[in-house]
Amino acid sequence: MPEGPEIRRAADRLSRALAGRRALAVRFAADAFPHLRRYQRVLDGATITAVVARSKAMLTHFANGWTIYSHNQLYGEWALHRGAPPPTHLQERLVIRTASRSAVLYSASAIEVLRTDAVARHPYIARLGVELLDPAVGLEAVRAQIGAPRFARRRLDALLLDQGFLAGIGNYLRSDILFAAGLHPQARPADLSDAQRLALARAALRLTRQSYRTGGVTNDPAVARRLKAAGWDFARYRHRVFERAGAPCHVCGTPIRRLDSGGRGLFLCERCQPPAPSGVRPPRRGVRK
Repeated sequence: MPEGPEIRRAADRLSRALAGRRALAVRFAADAFPHLRRYQRVLDGATITAVVARSKAMLTHFANGWTIYSHNQLYGEWALHRGAPPPTHLQERLVIRTASRSAVLYSASAIEVLRTDAVARHPYIARLGVELLDPAVGLEAVRAQIGAPRFARRRLDALLLDQGFLAGIGNYLRSDILFAAGLHPQARPADLSDAQRLALARAALRLTRQSYRTGGVTNDPAVARRLKAAGWDFARYRHRVFERAGAPCHVCGTPIRRLDSGGRGLFLCERCQPPAPSGVRPPRRGVRK
């Protein structure tokens, strides 16, 4: 499933192509969303004002006071085409056509049409926590959220996937944020010292924004550059621990371990992320020679 940085990059790309342009036609798949087809005549001819991301959801705003809410879920994918969309085996769910472009959402299963003034009350949007990719969000807001009493006794492995906690984090960010903060997945905010909560806040903010800027690289930038120069491909150098089971830790050389957590793989270095919460320490810098 795409995570917050991927959705934000897709929203930026769509907004650059669509914002300020008139939607000549908006079409919803008749088989998947028959109830939305009545909105086609409402949206046809309306000007698109912006496409924005909220955590893992996307909002396409129109000047006439309507908004399309979409969530890619597991298989959804946006594409931009010059002119009409070409034939494909993918299932078209939503097509927004302007004079020069067609924006197509393939394979998604969550699409709604809302009044723009009702977007904040949508169940997904209303429950979002601190959004790490919101430029207005700073370190203190993230640290305060981590210290909030309602999250104190939940394990970090589950908590970091809760969009009501820190919005935008998914599976690869979860693993790499915990590693960068030197925290074991089974630790809880209540178990952490002030310094450890600050380390978690810094790692969550830094890595989520780094992933957005770099197109998915969460590894230490110096390490990633070194590995890329050594001939490693993108999939191998992009992460600190995620999807690296059995490979040596970039910091200490300990083999990375994979755990099953919430039905998904979680990856950690047992030396850099010791299990006893009281013994958690920040990761050492550098790369093992």
